[in-house]
Amino acid sequence: MKSRDWGLEKRTGGTRQGRIIRASEIGQYTFCARAWWLSQIRGVPSTNTHALAQGEAVHQRHGRAVWTAGALRIVAFVFLIVAVVIVIAAVLGIL
Repeated sequence: MKSRDWGLEKRTGGTRQGRIIRASEIGQYTFCARAWWLSQIRGVPSTNTHALAQGEAVHQRHGRAVWTAGALRIVAFVFLIVAVVIVIAAVLGIL
């Protein structure tokens, strides 16, 4: 039984090696297999480039916010350790 390759072998030089499938492609395929085929195999450009650009900008802002939250968590932890050391030093009469 021959497997369906949807034209992938033509795009990858006769092999399937090196083809990375992204999560967004899986989502696109589950939403509409034909849309996935058109964009990934046939190379038909998307007609909603404005919405895609807006979505990318939202994801970039969210990524920066997540990074900032992580950095602030580390700073807060350092301040907490310093405060505990100061309290222990005060209790022991070192300060």
